[in-house]
Amino acid sequence: MPKNKFQDVIFTILMAAVMVYGMVCYNISLETGGLRDAVFAMALGEWPLMTLAAVLIELILVGRLSKAVAFRLVNPAESGPTAVMLAVSAASVWMMCPSMSLIATLLFKGGIQPGVVSAWLQTTILNFPMALIWQFFFAGPLVRRIFGLLFREKQAD
Repeated sequence: MPKNKFQDVIFTILMAAVMVYGMVCYNISLETGGLRDAVFAMALGEWPLMTLAAVLIELILVGRLSKAVAFRLVNPAESGPTAVMLAVSAASVWMMCPSMSLIATLLFKGGIQPGVVSAWLQTTILNFPMALIWQFFFAGPLVRRIFGLLFREKQAD
């Protein structure tokens, strides 16, 4: 896991990119009536802007808050690394999902207009289970693996 601010930024960018791409594909699939090959290309249009938003939200606000919440649930000194990782991941999804759903609602579902709150709540409710599953079973393991390869610690001889 990240050991300094530079590594934290790299980890955040990787995680945001993978999470956002998966969630954009999911939301386009919901809007178009199902997952088709074209969805993967369509997602590339929204992906850069939404990734930038996710990185900024994570680095400015959610990163610290999600750790604070997670460490109220598990004690890092007493719990194993898997429990800590799961708690931080769950807290991050809990905060990022409503935030990113709000941005997506404002950008892609008509902006600020009557019904925006209900559109945002519906988007959040539809996104939350998928975001949690995507984080736990795909994005999290993939990004931790890539990050581990990028920042391998040297072994003592």
